[in-house]
Amino acid sequence: MIPLFNKTKDLVLKIDNFIDMAVTAGMHLRSAVSMYMEGRMEEFEERVSIIRDLEKRADDLKRDIVSQLHVQTLIPELRGDVLEILEGLDRIIDRVKYTAMAFSIEKPVIPDPVRKYFRDLVEPVFKSIEALTFGARAYFYQVNAVRDHLNMVSFYEKESDSLSERLKRDVFARDIELGCKIQLKYFIIYIDSLSDDAENVSSRLSIATIKRIV
Repeated sequence: MIPLFNKTKDLVLKIDNFIDMAVTAGMHLRSAVSMYMEGRMEEFEERVSIIRDLEKRADDLKRDIVSQLHVQTLIPELRGDVLEILEGLDRIIDRVKYTAMAFSIEKPVIPDPVRKYFRDLVEPVFKSIEALTFGARAYFYQVNAVRDHLNMVSFYEKESDSLSERLKRDVFARDIELGCKIQLKYFIIYIDSLSDDAENVSSRLSIATIKRIV
């Protein structure tokens, strides 16, 4: 590891925990969507509560990290990159909460044949978030491995886009009310947008990685 901090490992540990929160949020959303599709509403609502609590703790931790970044002797030209990576991960956690809350509040009626495809869509979305967090962690510990993880983010983002389009086509081809179709379209977008967010953060992480390597 090329040390970014020259006084203490405490800050890196906090960043590690924050990265963990991002991938954990994705895991909880994957479980929550599966529970919703299976009609396990009590368990689903419990998972939504967990996600809301996680998002709040992530916000608190991010504020702590940002405050410490400004007093820690981090190499000045890298501080901005680290802040942007953290902000990107925080946006993903926020969107996870937003998506889970949308299911909880709106309770969309999803036709049985479509439910499996929603679960299928969540999988590459989660994988893109997971690959991003691997890349973010590698930035601090094994910078030369970042690119491999970011390639996986791109791969899963494309998988998510493909499944999203297929699911939208399936929904609009069905004999259901137009209002229901439109509502389901937005829920597909909510989920698929998470992989887009992951790719956006990975682009910023890629630039930051190049600056560290050179």
